[in-house]
Amino acid sequence: MKPRLLRTLLAFSVLINVGVLGAAAYRGLNTDAFPGLPRYLGLDVTQTRHWHEAERNFLVQLADGTTAIEAHRSRMIRAIFAESPDLAQIDAERIAIAALQEIQQKRVIEQLLRERALLDAAQRERLAALLLAQPAGPSGVEHLHRD
Repeated sequence: MKPRLLRTLLAFSVLINVGVLGAAAYRGLNTDAFPGLPRYLGLDVTQTRHWHEAERNFLVQLADGTTAIEAHRSRMIRAIFAESPDLAQIDAERIAIAALQEIQQKRVIEQLLRERALLDAAQRERLAALLLAQPAGPSGVEHLHRD
């Protein structure tokens, strides 16, 4: 496989990992360490209600997109390691993953803009700082190839 294709795949994988990490922080999955965004940001009752209304469809769409990406990723990996790799199929899966990831990125940006509109200046600063603190490190593939 060409190094350029591998770099592209790694870049897409990093983007997915960043999205997953952001979603985990977004949903406050680690309840022991993170109180959830509404509490972390100090939202009032009205802001919290609007926040949850704004995130409802977003979280469903994000999960559906992640499921679709994972299906293409699985097919691509199977095609790569098939007895006779089909480069056209591999490329088609890569293109499908890239398109889905672009949609996911747009969804995240649109959601952040909706959330931004709900927040005051101090809350926006806290959310921005939290998002900037999220790791954008190596992908799972990179971790597997390190000794």
